[in-house]
Amino acid sequence: MVKAIVGANWGDEGKGKITDMCADKADIVVRFQGGANAGHTIINEHGRFALHILPSGIFHENIINVIGNGVAFDINALKNEMAEINKAGIKFKLAVSDRAQILLNHHILMDTYEEERLADKKFGSTKSGIAPFYSDKYAKVGIQVWELYEKDMLKEKLKGMYEKVNIQFKYLYNKPEIDYMEVYNTLCEQAEFIKPYVTDTSKLLRNAVKEGKSILLEGQLGTLKDTDHGIYPYVTSSSTLAGYAAVGVGIPPYEIKDIIAITKAYSSAVGEGPFVSEVFGEEADELRRRGGDKGEFGAKTGRPRRVGHFDAVATRYGCELQGATEVCMTCLDVLGYMDEIKVCTAYEVDGVKYTDFLTTANLYRAKPVYETLPGWKSDIRGIKSYDELPKEAKDYVEFVEKQLGVKITMVSNGPERHEILFR
Repeated sequence: MVKAIVGANWGDEGKGKITDMCADKADIVVRFQGGANAGHTIINEHGRFALHILPSGIFHENIINVIGNGVAFDINALKNEMAEINKAGIKFKLAVSDRAQILLNHHILMDTYEEERLADKKFGSTKSGIAPFYSDKYAKVGIQVWELYEKDMLKEKLKGMYEKVNIQFKYLYNKPEIDYMEVYNTLCEQAEFIKPYVTDTSKLLRNAVKEGKSILLEGQLGTLKDTDHGIYPYVTSSSTLAGYAAVGVGIPPYEIKDIIAITKAYSSAVGEGPFVSEVFGEEADELRRRGGDKGEFGAKTGRPRRVGHFDAVATRYGCELQGATEVCMTCLDVLGYMDEIKVCTAYEVDGVKYTDFLTTANLYRAKPVYETLPGWKSDIRGIKSYDELPKEAKDYVEFVEKQLGVKITMVSNGPERHEILFR
């Protein structure tokens, strides 16, 4: 059984917690796209962790955790996270695709320099090197893991790569040039570090499918950050959709039987771009302060997240694009302080109402159309059964479910692994 866990919105929906929880019954957990540009916060008996490159099954000793070929593989980020995991005394199994592409330091520098150059026209990048990395990947000048062990080929490739990179650094950004031999030596050291984990993960996963193993595919970010279908150009540089997961790990697409789309009980986003149901001022500060497990701040960047009312239009679109077979709603407990709760059920542009998601320019022009529901004005953390929730809380979940057209099978009422209600 292959199951994908993906974001329905802008990311930061709580996918890490759900993957960590679902991993109890999994044999393998796989990251299939993205890099260390976003974080999955996990709280369990070992402590509180922010994972950026490691799969969220890493806290289960018997699970094989796979970094798939579709990942922007930041070896420095991996080393740092593994050090934290080892420090906590956690034993784990890790496999790294020999076809994963390596994110290099110049990708991070280029990302940073480009945001500086764009100034007030910047994309709101995390400056993790993702866009330059994927540019190199699809221009066919990137480096795959297996190339680290072909030393003569690697050296020659780096020499040609940095002739071009240094022209850009010197004349476009007015920044120091890079010595390709320093990069070569660093990569040789990194190659030795990851060597015990490198394997043909596509073969590993194809065999696991044949053997009937339980496989979780873990997505990064959410539908609205997808390169093709998101709020372009304020998107990431890889596909965040479950449909891409088969490509990002190397298994047949028809093997993905269950797709869990994760959405918060309200909306949040990091970075630039349109956000129709966004709130501001004291209202935003209050929601941000109460949100998440330590407030609404990016696990990777620490930036305050933008927050707003639940956007049913965007989330329905997100679920449809993901092909969601079920939905998990996280952070329901956060809304317990509100007297009434708004849900954006349509957009209005130039006097015309739309219930379909729009392109970026129209989203900037759109005004939210709200329906208002009564709040439950109580703390629901500690409740163990969905049926024990206040009526108003259940009414809210069921109203959202009707808007989405997909069954909400799980409701999270706290940040910890066990704080989940099944329907």
